[in-house]
Amino acid sequence: MKRSRRLCAIAAAATLVVSLPGFADEQAIRQALRSRIPNAQILSIQKLPYAGLYEIAVRRGDDTAIYYSDALGQVMIVGTLIDMRTDRNLTEERLRRLSAIDWNQLPFPWAVTTRRGDGRRQIAIFSDPNCPFCQKFEKDLAAVDDITVHIFMWPVIKPESVRQTKSVWCSKDRVKAWNDLMLKRVEPTAPTDCDNPIDELVTLGRRLGATSTPTWFLPNGEKYVGAQPMSEVVPLLDATAKRR
Repeated sequence: MKRSRRLCAIAAAATLVVSLPGFADEQAIRQALRSRIPNAQILSIQKLPYAGLYEIAVRRGDDTAIYYSDALGQVMIVGTLIDMRTDRNLTEERLRRLSAIDWNQLPFPWAVTTRRGDGRRQIAIFSDPNCPFCQKFEKDLAAVDDITVHIFMWPVIKPESVRQTKSVWCSKDRVKAWNDLMLKRVEPTAPTDCDNPIDELVTLGRRLGATSTPTWFLPNGEKYVGAQPMSEVVPLLDATAKRR
C-alpha cells in the first residue's frame, strides 16, 4: 500500500511537464531552463545513470528544487524520483545533500543542551514550545540513550512562544525549564528581561531553511522536518555518530 501511494504521487507529479526547445546537450538544457526560469540559480546539471534523464538542481531565493529533463531537452519533469528496488526517495535524498549546513557553525552556546549516556549520538532541533509535533518528537527522543540533544528554541507559532522561550533562557536551570514546558506543560516562571538570543535564533532558523517545526539537523549537516518515528531516527543518529 505504501509503495502504491508513492507510485500514485509520482504519476501525478510526472504529469506536470514543461516543453523545452529540442537541444541535445547539457549546455543547451542550461540555456533552455534559464529562458523558462530566468530568476533561478542553476546549481548543477548532471546525467543520471538510468532512463536517460538529466538532473537539474536550481535555487530560487531560499528554496532549492530538483527537476528532470530528457536527453534531448524536450521536456522537463517536475516530480519525485523513487528507486523501486530499494524504495528510496532519490529526490529527497539529493535535496537533503544540497541543503546541508555546516554543523560546526551552529551556535551551540545558544542551545538548551541535554546529554545522556556517552552522548555520541547528536541532533540539533529547532523547536517551538507550542508545536505538538515538537512535543511528541522530544518525548520520543527522551527514551533514547547515549545522545546529545541541542534544542534551538524557535518561537514562530504564537506570540506566547516568545515569552515562554525567553523565560526558559532566563531560568537558572534551562534544561529543566524547557523539559518541564515541553514534556509536562509546566510554564516557566523566570523573568524575560535577561540577555537572550531568541530573536537571533528566529533569524538563524529561517536562514538555515526551516519552514516548519520541528526542523532538525544531524552532524553531517543534513536537514529533516517533522516528528519522525524513532525507528527511522535512531538509525540516522547511529550513522552520523562519532565512533568510540
